[in-house]
Amino acid sequence: MKRLLPITIALLAASAVARADELRPYRATYRGIWHGLTVAVSDLRLEHTGDTWTYSSESSPRGIGRLAAGVFPPHQISVVRISAGGVQPLSYRSDGGESSKSIDLSYDWSAQRVTGTYEGTAVDQPLTPDVRDDASVQLALTVELLAGRTPKSFRVIDRNGTRQYQFARDGEATLETPLGRIATVVYRSQKANSPRITRFWCAPQRGYIPLKVEQTRGDDVQWTMEIESLTRQ
Repeated sequence: MKRLLPITIALLAASAVARADELRPYRATYRGIWHGLTVAVSDLRLEHTGDTWTYSSESSPRGIGRLAAGVFPPHQISVVRISAGGVQPLSYRSDGGESSKSIDLSYDWSAQRVTGTYEGTAVDQPLTPDVRDDASVQLALTVELLAGRTPKSFRVIDRNGTRQYQFARDGEATLETPLGRIATVVYRSQKANSPRITRFWCAPQRGYIPLKVEQTRGDDVQWTMEIESLTRQ
């Protein structure tokens, strides 16, 4: 029995890790910080809808938060299909805080085209496997990490084309959060020729869900999102 006990504990631990590493529906709330001030509370949800997944966010301004509407869009929703190959976006909508900033995209993978509107500009672009939108690219990072892969780059749809972002691992860190003290792996994303860097503190034991996201320009912190609550199904 003494010999079996460590094996049993190891098997239970391995099973817990396997369950933790599955993509599961979740709801998370974040505090949005802009130039050192809390300006928004963001509610993110991942829902399993039949053979697709819906990834959405709702941000409510706090204090002078209306000045940062472009940083934390009031509403975004991305519908995707997920396979062994990763995330395949199907549609994306964002109201951007005002009608002139709204985005509405549809992906036609059979025709390999993405069409719609982007902040008042008509979109009709070729579609390649690495193309994402501002919401599905965040989910794609999580899905890739769960599969044991670190993405090298994604192309994110813009008004007149796509923006290429390079991804790389950027170390490890333990965060003090309202959920407790949690170990994370840090990943960085940077657009080609841009001075801005976005970092994601992803928790392996929480399904690689980011507990913190921060954008910097040199030594200046542009904005930060910090986890407040997390519920996984």
